[in-house]
Amino acid sequence: MAKIVLDLHEIYNKGGQIDAALNRVIDDAVTKKISLVEIIPGKGSGQLKKRILRFLAQPDIKKLYHRVEKDDKNFGRVFVHFRH
Repeated sequence: MAKIVLDLHEIYNKGGQIDAALNRVIDDAVTKKISLVEIIPGKGSGQLKKRILRFLAQPDIKKLYHRVEKDDKNFGRVFVHFRH
């Protein structure tokens, strides 16, 4: 299974870069027909993970993927599944 990993540790406090990286990874998954995107916000306070989930909940983004899965074993990971 093809997978893209996006690690946000380096840009955790740069709002514009976070949105750009999220848009880019979603576009890549759709364009290249990748079935799974793993987004790593890190554990931290949880604010970055909340921001990612709000981004994924936007109607124009939500229509692009199949489902979102939060890793129960590792709080600092979010999986976005695509159906192509």
